[in-house]
Amino acid sequence: MTTGSNEPKSRYLRYLEVVTGSLEDKKRWWQYKARVKQLPDDYRTAAEALERYLMHFGPADGAGAMEMFADLTDLLEQSAADGTPIRDLFGDDPVEFVEAFMANYPLGQYRARERNRFTGAIARAAGEDTAREGRTV
Repeated sequence: MTTGSNEPKSRYLRYLEVVTGSLEDKKRWWQYKARVKQLPDDYRTAAEALERYLMHFGPADGAGAMEMFADLTDLLEQSAADGTPIRDLFGDDPVEFVEAFMANYPLGQYRARERNRFTGAIARAAGEDTAREGRTV
C-alpha cells in the first residue's frame, strides 16, 4: 500500500482503511458527486435517481460501484453536452435501461445469471419446458 507520493501508508491510514474502506474509493465518490452537481437540473435529477436505484440494487463493492457511477456520469455529461433528451437516453422503461447497464459489470453479470437460474428453477418446478432457453440450471 502506498500513498499518492509512493510512500508507504502509515499504520493509522492502514487501520482507517480497514475500518472505513478504501480512501481511494471515498475520493472517487466525492469526485463523482462533484461531477453530478455540475450537471443540468434534469440530468442531475436522473443521476440522483440512478444513484438511489443502484444503492439498493447495484453492485455492493466499492471499486465496481465506483466504475459504474463514473461511467454513468460520463454518459450523462455527454448526453447533456449533445442535448440528448432524458427519455431518449433512458427509453420508456428506465429500470430496463439500468438493469441492462448493470449487466455490463461483473457483479451485474452475476445478478443476471442468478436471476436466470432462479426463474429457470421455478419454471422447472412448475413443470414448464425450459429446454428452449438453451440452459439447464
